[in-house]
Amino acid sequence: MSEEKQENKNQVENPNIVLTDSAVAKIKSMMAKEDKVGYSLRVAVVTGGCAGLSYDLRFQKKPYDNDIIIEHTDIKILVNPESIAFLKGLKIDYLDTLKASGFQYKNPNAQNSCGCGTSFS
Repeated sequence: MSEEKQENKNQVENPNIVLTDSAVAKIKSMMAKEDKVGYSLRVAVVTGGCAGLSYDLRFQKKPYDNDIIIEHTDIKILVNPESIAFLKGLKIDYLDTLKASGFQYKNPNAQNSCGCGTSFS
């Protein structure tokens, strides 16, 4: 399959992950601080955590061949096919208050979550 057809195929299977303005600002700030401007944001689900599954965010220079690619504002989000079922409709926010600081996840697919906010089932 040509690279162009592969990219178009991957963009069609969009799991509708949403980043709030606050999350976008923090991600861009972190990219600049870590000298990763132009990288993509990988959003994945990994086994582990208090409730069985955890979110994994990291910067990645290039997508893998089977990644689903989501364009969100000027951030490219990469999702592996195995994580899609867990991430459909995920909303990622960033809070920085006196009581809480960090990324928060609102996931319509999560049946349970724990107090840490990054683990779910």
